[in-house]
Amino acid sequence: MKANAYKEAGVDIVAGDALVERIKPFAKATNRSGTMGGLGGFGALFDTKAAGFKDPVLVSSTDGVGTKLRIAIDAQKHDTVGIDLVAMCVNDILVQGAEPLFFLDYFASSQLNVDTAATVIKGIADGCHQAGCALIGGETAEMPSMYEKGDYDLAGFSVGAVERERVLTGETITEGDVVIGIASNGIHSNGYSLVRKIVADNKFTYSENCPFDDSPTLGDALMRPTKIYVRALLPLIKQGGLIKGLSHITGGGLTENIPRVLPDGLGVQLDAKLWSFQAVFKWLKKYGNLTNDDMSVTYNCGLGMVAIVPKDKADEICAAINATGETATIIGQVVKTDAETRVEILNMDTEWAA
Repeated sequence: MKANAYKEAGVDIVAGDALVERIKPFAKATNRSGTMGGLGGFGALFDTKAAGFKDPVLVSSTDGVGTKLRIAIDAQKHDTVGIDLVAMCVNDILVQGAEPLFFLDYFASSQLNVDTAATVIKGIADGCHQAGCALIGGETAEMPSMYEKGDYDLAGFSVGAVERERVLTGETITEGDVVIGIASNGIHSNGYSLVRKIVADNKFTYSENCPFDDSPTLGDALMRPTKIYVRALLPLIKQGGLIKGLSHITGGGLTENIPRVLPDGLGVQLDAKLWSFQAVFKWLKKYGNLTNDDMSVTYNCGLGMVAIVPKDKADEICAAINATGETATIIGQVVKTDAETRVEILNMDTEWAA
């Protein structure tokens, strides 16, 4: 067999090796306590004892970025989608009370473009840095005929740890507790099949000037990366007694995600006057002809994370979160309910008007 037979079949081992060398500095820059070894081994090692845990419960999450990836490819904007990938995993770990420890990625394409892959993986390393976790491994796959030329697929996997007595379950939430909303910076990474339909139906292009904010282009605005809330919330979680429950507002929006942390018989009443329904959501609502219910069950509507806290601690917690540069406000309270819909949002008609 000729030495280049595998390359002629569509798989370039040399390009794969070049990518590994290109991304090693990105991964090394994310090293933290507990990291063992480096890229290139058959498996990735991590020492939880060296990371300072005594009786850890491990929490894991795996995710992708959905069809936001299609916009990244079509708009040729690959530098931030890796941040989205990390965010979708580590924010889900955080809501269990856990500290993200390490991350692995999976990058697959028909034919490896080293520059594109390196740009994406640098974004993953940037996200890991924001989350305080180590990028300790991954997989790059070339699969001719599985993907169209120029396309790629992306997935991530992360593991975190929490001391057993600090696991957040939401079971201590009671009537009268306060709901704090922590602002998103846009759509984050959910609902993009609908976003793409709205763009196509209204004949928008990703390269045109952004019609709703000061982003250079529509593509730039739609690709704004998901916020990572670890540095803002983990210190409060570790103090204990401050945060009773956390909800990452992803697919299912406010309506479906908040009840996931509530005990039976409890719901929340929120007031839309108390947080910002950003311009991108008004744009989507207008051009998608969407109802308030459509919005609240599909998008984060301006809130990337929701915390449920004791009433007497709410102001202190908001101040601590705001001191990290995030925007946290009291947006409602926990109430008793036997209704099927456990999230009531007041004043949507006025505050969410397109």
